[in-house]
Amino acid sequence: MSILVAQPDLLAAAATDLESIASALSSANSAAATRTTELLAAGRDEVSAAVAAVFGAHAQGYQAVGARAAAFHQQFAAALSAGAGAYAATEAASVSPLQVAAQDVLNVINTPTELLLGRPLIGNGANGAAGMGQNGGAGGILWGNGGNGGSGAAGQNGGNGGPAGLFGNGGAGGTGGQGNVAGSPAGTGGMGGAGGLLWGNGGRGGMGGANDFIGASSGGTGGAGGNAIGLFGSGGAGGGGGFANQSTTGSGGAGGNGGTGGLLWGTGGHGGDAGDGNTGNVGGAGGAGGQLFGDGGDGGNGTQARSGGSGGSAHLIGNGGAGGTGGGGFIAPQGGGGGAGGNGGSLLGNGGHGGTGGQSIFNAPGAGGPGGNAAGLIGNGGDGGEGGANAAGPGGPGGAGGNGGLLLGAAGADGPQGP
Repeated sequence: MSILVAQPDLLAAAATDLESIASALSSANSAAATRTTELLAAGRDEVSAAVAAVFGAHAQGYQAVGARAAAFHQQFAAALSAGAGAYAATEAASVSPLQVAAQDVLNVINTPTELLLGRPLIGNGANGAAGMGQNGGAGGILWGNGGNGGSGAAGQNGGNGGPAGLFGNGGAGGTGGQGNVAGSPAGTGGMGGAGGLLWGNGGRGGMGGANDFIGASSGGTGGAGGNAIGLFGSGGAGGGGGFANQSTTGSGGAGGNGGTGGLLWGTGGHGGDAGDGNTGNVGGAGGAGGQLFGDGGDGGNGTQARSGGSGGSAHLIGNGGAGGTGGGGFIAPQGGGGGAGGNGGSLLGNGGHGGTGGQSIFNAPGAGGPGGNAAGLIGNGGDGGEGGANAAGPGGPGGAGGNGGLLLGAAGADGPQGP
């Protein structure tokens, strides 16, 4: 039995192209008809008249054949267009009952667990309502992602992401609401939901709310990334801190910490970057790697003279995460220090590199972060971070390199002084 595969959209496009070709040919034939079917004889002699008659008859025959071809062309294009419509209608008619039947089956499966446990057996959790800070719904007990948290109203925290079931990813945290009263902080970003019990990644933390009020009004802190609590999965990234009005004394929000990796395998989530403001804040710390395998997450970057976040450490086998970059000290007393690199695994793994120190123009730049240690038997220590740059003097000192492994491994290099 042969199988026919049809694409109605391509058939409809081909029919349209054929109609355009027919229109162009018809216009060309009409333009040529008067010049070819009514030729005047070159002279009054019989030969000239005979030649003109032959060419005129040939042109009239061509026009007759062209008319029949145009009629066939029109019929073929109409049949092709009708066929495309028939295929599309048949496909829609066959798909719709299948979708309804599949949804009916899911409803039968999910109704008992929703009544008893408040969550479906299979399916994704509902997203939280925007502007209300509502938490995301839990994913299906067997299979399904957690719903995303809703954004917060003014001054309200964002909703947390919903957790997954056995298989699935946690929902993302909602964005914190903007500041609503001068002198008060904006809303904190929601936490990312936990990953599945067997497999799944943690959800990303929500962004901290922005604050544009004049005065000591700070941006919201970024939400923490969700943890991968199951056997396999990576931790969610921390949310970025919200910004504050730089013309006032408000500070940007701190970055959220990254989530931890799974029990057997998984990388830690990266820390969120801090928000800008008249004064800055620290970057979020990277999450720890999985208990057996997995690298630590990188630390987030600091802002305005505040330090970068520390890199996450590995557990048994894995490399430490890199430290975040320190914030610049353009007005503050000095630039922020680079974050420390995370430690390598207790059996095998390299330490993470230290973060770069924050630069400065009129004040002392920040120091580079120390490199992480190879905490186990085998591994190299992380290099220290470079000191911050200084436009008006010597750069900041570099960070110290981390220690090598107890059995095998070299110590990390000290970071260079900043330019």
